[in-house]
This record gives sequence, structure tokens and C-alpha cells, in this order.
Amino acid sequence: MLFEYAQKAIEKAVYKQLDNGTWFAEIPGFPGVWANGRTVEACRKELWGVLEEWIILKLRDRESIPKIGGVTVRIREVTVA
Repeated sequence: MLFEYAQKAIEKAVYKQLDNGTWFAEIPGFPGVWANGRTVEACRKELWGVLEEWIILKLRDRESIPKIGGVTVRIREVTVA
């Protein structure tokens, strides 16, 4: 589920080549999730890592994670008897 969620988020990424030839990418609706790289592929890999960290922090802090492409990430409370 997390991989599918991240993959759908990465598909929404917006890339832009900067004046210095490097690439910048961000995912609209995911504040703070952005990356920079020498190539598009390097930028995408960095963006994937930033997104993973962002998801982990949101889960840790029990903050909501936006639904994307029909996929939702939620934490369910489990009680042990």
C-alpha cells in the first residue's frame, strides 16, 4: 500500500530544469516535498526519498496524509487482548 501510494504521488510530480542545468521537482499538495538533482533521474530518486521520509514523519506524528489516486494511508489502532 505504501509503495502504491508513493508511486501515485511521484506520478503527480512537476519537474523544471533550472538555469544552471540542474532539475527541480515538487509534488503539488505535499508541502516540503521537493528535490534537486543534476539529472531528471537523480532528481526523481531524491524526490522519492524525500517523499518516503515525509510519509514516515506524517505517520509518526499522526498527521493526515492526503488521498491520491484513490489510495489512502491511515493508521489503525490495534488492541492486544
